[in-house]
Amino acid sequence: MRETNNYYLNKKEPNKSCLLALRKIILTQDDNITETTKWGMPCFCYKKRMFCYLWTDKKTDEPYILMVEGKHLTHPELEEGSRSRMKIFRVNPNEDLPVNFIELLLNDALDLYRNGTIKTK
Repeated sequence: MRETNNYYLNKKEPNKSCLLALRKIILTQDDNITETTKWGMPCFCYKKRMFCYLWTDKKTDEPYILMVEGKHLTHPELEEGSRSRMKIFRVNPNEDLPVNFIELLLNDALDLYRNGTIKTK
């Protein structure tokens, strides 16, 4: 967990607080969610399957949640960009987090794993 903690602690405000709040929201959605680091970014897994990531946009420096199976999610707030599988949800670190929407988004994604659309190990 040290590497994961360093990721957050090395960020400047307001991104640090925003990412830490997002981390807490993600981890409290289900007891089967675990946190690790993949490709230098915090990765959250559901029953050992990659579920979502936290990262910051290289151009805007804004945090976002990357939904691994985003292609199965139809929320208009999600951006697909040039990705075929994943979608992102951008978060403005200078505004209050839309906690209700983030929880809805995370649970819609978790339901893909819970109902077997995405197979878990």
